[in-house]
Amino acid sequence: MDEPLIATLVSRFYARARHDPDLGPVFNGAIADWDHHLETLTAFWSALLLAPERITGPRYKGNPMAAHLKHLERMTPALFDRWLALWSQTTAEVLPPPAAADAMAKAARIATSLQLGLFYRPAACPHSSPAHISRGTAPCRSPSR
Repeated sequence: MDEPLIATLVSRFYARARHDPDLGPVFNGAIADWDHHLETLTAFWSALLLAPERITGPRYKGNPMAAHLKHLERMTPALFDRWLALWSQTTAEVLPPPAAADAMAKAARIATSLQLGLFYRPAACPHSSPAHISRGTAPCRSPSR
């Protein structure tokens, strides 16, 4: 696997996500400059999927949690399941099987981490357990609800 292959993966995946009936409105409402965002996402996935010495482009320096918190009102735990389903489909098409499995495992960890950071609020909502979040059934979405 190399950076051009990751760029293909990212481009193909986000083209699907942008046209998806569930994900598209969230992504298209959040991203104004898709060319720039795809560069950022390619840097992010390259940093995750390649050994540091194999990365030739710009290194990712963003904060995924902060970026997602800006759009919390439009997000639900179920959208992460859809995101993972599209990611799985795209990785299987673009990457060799071992690399696809690695990319899928890392995406699943990212989805879990983001969901816990976005939706798990034990003080504000005692029923927003990690188990509820992973099933997409967390009754509270933020401390203000």
